[in-house]
Amino acid sequence: MSDFFSGPAGAPLLIFSLAFGYLLGSIPFGLILTRMAGLGDVRSIGSGNIGATNVLRTGNKKLAAATLLLDMLKGTAAVVIAGIVSPEAAIAAGLGAFLGHIFPIWLKFKGGKGVATYLGVLLGLFWQAALIFAAVWLFVAYATRYSSLAALVAAVIVPVALYFIGVHQIAVLFLVLTIIVFIKHRANIQRLLAGTEGKIGSKG
Repeated sequence: MSDFFSGPAGAPLLIFSLAFGYLLGSIPFGLILTRMAGLGDVRSIGSGNIGATNVLRTGNKKLAAATLLLDMLKGTAAVVIAGIVSPEAAIAAGLGAFLGHIFPIWLKFKGGKGVATYLGVLLGLFWQAALIFAAVWLFVAYATRYSSLAALVAAVIVPVALYFIGVHQIAVLFLVLTIIVFIKHRANIQRLLAGTEGKIGSKG
């Protein structure tokens, strides 16, 4: 961190940036879009998740794509807006957006698994690494048809890549986010090991 956060205004700005990011990240686009489309509560189908992968289980590919895009862009928006103040504020807002998506206050802190917002935050902080994430995700998803496995592999690669690129503050942030992603995917990991994980396009 720079000296910015060690000054008198540092801690309040950090808290404000976290809160700002959290509020943006907590918007449950998957739930909102499926309800607006007359498809009911997406939490009642498939994995019960509000993310794009579960929205896809409604059979509406356009709605799933819109969910993915909006869940990603809320992370990007938080970072870009807070970044006007300072790079450190952008990092704090990115963390807030990620946590907001996973633990939204509006849904009793039961949100998504954070992958799209993870990517959106990455896009805002260091877009080159977002390309690495996307490339790894696409390769693994195409090869295995497992969205969860693709996300987990890509999430492992990102902090390592960021570290070797030399953006260490961002690397530390994404190491933390990757750990949280793995915790949120623990049921998926168990199903992957058991061979029962649902594949991309499956409604189950």
